[in-house]
Amino acid sequence: MKIIIVGNGGHSRVIQEMISSTKANKIIAILDDKYEHGFQEKGIIHAPISFLVRLFRPDTKVVVAIGRNDVRKKIVKGLNLLPQHYLSIIHPSAIVSASAKIGYGTVIMPQAVINAEAEIGNHCIINTGAIIEHDNEIGDYTHVSPNATLTGNVSTGEGVHVGSSATIIPGIHLGRWSVIGAGSTVIEHIPAYSKAVGSPTRIIERILMK
Repeated sequence: MKIIIVGNGGHSRVIQEMISSTKANKIIAILDDKYEHGFQEKGIIHAPISFLVRLFRPDTKVVVAIGRNDVRKKIVKGLNLLPQHYLSIIHPSAIVSASAKIGYGTVIMPQAVINAEAEIGNHCIINTGAIIEHDNEIGDYTHVSPNATLTGNVSTGEGVHVGSSATIIPGIHLGRWSVIGAGSTVIEHIPAYSKAVGSPTRIIERILMK
């Protein structure tokens, strides 16, 4: 499979290694606006994101490898591709229930666990060692950081960021574009556009979206 990666930061490098570990996959281009002009390195094209229109073919797949949820959404909207043009990536060491549903463009990192009947939205990041328990509903563009645990029946709105090693108790809803601090314990619903930290969490600020 021929793959185009959009973004070339730290998160992208992890995804590049995941893709390259499978011989059936071939990265043909890495696009990032830090490149002013196109060039080739080890057979891979490096170029601005605008080069996608030149490189895209019906048999290629695209991964938007950007860690920040808002930037990832902005790029996806700008690319205006059909859902089937995006690749979802699941690391071989991840455990994903047969009854779980994984959206398009989503990345499941090493040793993550997705349990029964969980539904993961589109363009999400379930990072290394994160646990998504049974019956979770994870909104589009959500990022669950390394070793975070979302226990049973947790739901998130769009664009939520759950910090590393945070724990969300059963039945909690995290409002859209909310941010949960690293190491926090969430025992109450979190409103949209809120940042919450601590154990138990307290809301420390409202988030203004650009």
